[in-house]
Amino acid sequence: VPQLGPQLPPRLTQQPWQLLYSTGRDGFSLRTLYRSGARPDSPALLLIRDTGAQAFGAFSASAIRSSSGFYGTGETFLFSFCPGLKVFRWTGRNDFFLKGDVNLLMVGGGSGRFGLWLDGDLHHGGSQPCETFDNETLSHQEEFCIQDLELWGLA
Repeated sequence: VPQLGPQLPPRLTQQPWQLLYSTGRDGFSLRTLYRSGARPDSPALLLIRDTGAQAFGAFSASAIRSSSGFYGTGETFLFSFCPGLKVFRWTGRNDFFLKGDVNLLMVGGGSGRFGLWLDGDLHHGGSQPCETFDNETLSHQEEFCIQDLELWGLA
C-alpha cells in the first residue's frame, strides 16, 4: 500500500487505509469480498499474490461491488510488482473498468480479453493485455491460482 500511495489520485494520498477483506481472515469467496467492501463512497485497492509469488492488483475510485454492467471511472488502474512497480492507466479507448457478479469479477476489457479477472471462489484468475489499460499480463501466466487476496478501503 505505501508504494502505491504516489499513484493514487491526489485527494487520497494522505488518507488512512483499512483492510476490509483478506482471504487469510475471511476465507475465499467473492460474495464475502463484495459484502466486506460495500462502502459506496470508498475507493478500493485490490491486492493479489498468486502461487508463483507474483504481486499485482487494481485500484478503483469506487467500491468493488456486484453489478449488471460496467462501472467505475478513468481513475481506475491495474498494477504489478514485476519486479518493480508498474502501473497501467486508462487509455480512453473504452470504459470497461469493473464488472462483477457472484461468479466473476472483471477489471478492464475489450475484444474478449480482461486485464484482470477473478472467479467466484477466488481460487483462480487471469490477466491479459486489454484495451482499457493497454496492460501487460500482470502475472507470469495468463491464468493463475490465488494464494492471498486483500481488499483495502479508506478508514
